[in-house]
Amino acid sequence: MNARNVQSESSAEGDLSPRLVPALFAHGEATTSRSGETRAAFAKRHTSASLGCRKEIVAFKFGGTSLLGAARMLHAAELVKPVAENSTVVVVVSAMKGITDKLLGVAQLLADRQNYRARVEAELVLRLHHDALRELGLEAATHDRVTRELDSLGRDLLHSVPARESVVASPELFDRLASFGERLSARLFAAALECAGVVAVPVASSDFVLTCDTFRDAKPHLEQTKRRGRAVLTPLLEDGVVPVVTGFIGATPDGRITTLGRNSSDFSGAIIAHVVDADELVIWTDVDGIYTANPNEDAQAQLLHDLSYDEAHALAASGAKVLHPHVLPLAASTEMTVWVRNTFKPQVRGTRIGAKLPPHSQSQRNSQSQSQEGAA
Repeated sequence: MNARNVQSESSAEGDLSPRLVPALFAHGEATTSRSGETRAAFAKRHTSASLGCRKEIVAFKFGGTSLLGAARMLHAAELVKPVAENSTVVVVVSAMKGITDKLLGVAQLLADRQNYRARVEAELVLRLHHDALRELGLEAATHDRVTRELDSLGRDLLHSVPARESVVASPELFDRLASFGERLSARLFAAALECAGVVAVPVASSDFVLTCDTFRDAKPHLEQTKRRGRAVLTPLLEDGVVPVVTGFIGATPDGRITTLGRNSSDFSGAIIAHVVDADELVIWTDVDGIYTANPNEDAQAQLLHDLSYDEAHALAASGAKVLHPHVLPLAASTEMTVWVRNTFKPQVRGTRIGAKLPPHSQSQRNSQSQSQEGAA
């Protein structure tokens, strides 16, 4: 099942920089071989063979609003279920909405030597996740297992938030504390998928997303990440298991946790999709797709149903908040289709971004332009 049909380093290290925007943006199509097959299609065909999987590979990325509490997690799990029945699926999750801010607040309180308040806030974060776990309504054995997982993470978190002694509130500490949001969320969402009948396991992206040591704004080493990620994810995908991967975080070569910077969860989704050579990346959020303007500020804003990489890139370059700037170059490098869709309105098609537009898209765009001119 295609995801659109869901209803209800330097070149050596692979770091992503603007110079890696492919020629696709300049020429409108990927380089082709003598046989007429694009390089990206050739690579994708051979990668699919190496994965031992003929099914379409779909990456789902859920933002924090989509995962705020048990009810929303169960709803999101139902979006994954029908696709997982017919396709190979990997899920990337953000922290629950507001949790990253709380954890960064804990780090700041430690920096201000307000250890007691920091400890109280850290305990509140853990309680919120245990409350969500209880509301998932899992079977006793599964509930007990996930409780142990949350408790283990909780001990690690509280170990970093001492009640009395002072700590050095370095950027490294901020990243380590911020990482707990995604790590807790991944365990809860994997449990929500189990509740929906989907076999799933949480996976820490810090186990394979290799980054530099610029804490709070780390850059991934893409080629090494891809090799390491395949070793972790491929066996799960071949067994029909849905990996629920933490977004936002990676690790240095010596294992220290880093984050990719605020608002980087879309980028994380693109990285994981790139690792498994996904055909599609579906970014589930709380808006219907990409608009011509901010619909909250402009009553004339219109939803854009189809965009080429060029068009989406131009929108981003003009200052529109479309996607993280590194998502499109990464998607274009393998001709991966990107969807932006509303978790709470799955019946709405959303926005499709791809190398080639569907045949009807140009006529739709021409019609839309004419209607806008008429309104003017």
